[in-house]
Amino acid sequence: MTESFSDQEWLSIPDLVRVLGVSQSRVRQLVDDRQLIAIRRDNGPLQVPASFLKDGAPLPELRGTLIVLADDGFTDEQAMRWLLEVDDSLGVPPVQALLAGRKAEVRRVAQALA
Repeated sequence: MTESFSDQEWLSIPDLVRVLGVSQSRVRQLVDDRQLIAIRRDNGPLQVPASFLKDGAPLPELRGTLIVLADDGFTDEQAMRWLLEVDDSLGVPPVQALLAGRKAEVRRVAQALA
């Protein structure tokens, strides 16, 4: 079964410090550099879906996809929702397609959203 936006496993900044083995300032730099995207859920602390990590590091394909979405005018919240919800043309959430090695296809779909 495919997870939706609401039933993802979410990691806080302190969780990311532990999982990635880096400092809090490095985690925030990863977010600033768009290697990760974080949002505030229910006015809480910044959080990142666990699915945005692979092998203990940010999913490498994520950064370029986030840049394409930002260029399309997506806010962080809109980009997050798009990445986590099933996309009809991909048949799965875009982040799952990225994890499956379908980076070019995901970015083509993202560019078409503009």
